[in-house]
Amino acid sequence: QVQLVESGGGLVQPGGSLRLSCAASGFTFSTSAMRWYRQAPEKEREFVAHINSLGGVTNYADSVKGRFTISRDNARNTVYLQMNGLKPEDTAVYCCNKPLPDYWGKGTLVTVSL
Repeated sequence: QVQLVESGGGLVQPGGSLRLSCAASGFTFSTSAMRWYRQAPEKEREFVAHINSLGGVTNYADSVKGRFTISRDNARNTVYLQMNGLKPEDTAVYCCNKPLPDYWGKGTLVTVSL
């Protein structure tokens, strides 16, 4: 079955960096686009970033553009989210998504605070 397992979250100060990872299994990873979403407390889930199957096409939410970078390693069945210049408003549970059909990981918590 499809499994998506996120890691790399934690507590970081404003301006800091984190790299999230999502290890995928149960499907042909190299032929699937992948996405990151996030959900802040008391807010709806929002799109963060998208990467196509070969990694040559990426898209970002305006709120993270220029600060976050999505990438993937098809040999390791892993998608990454490099987050730089973190702000308190980036605090959320970050989830990995395989679209069409949708599968979701359980998420990893990122907290940006002094």
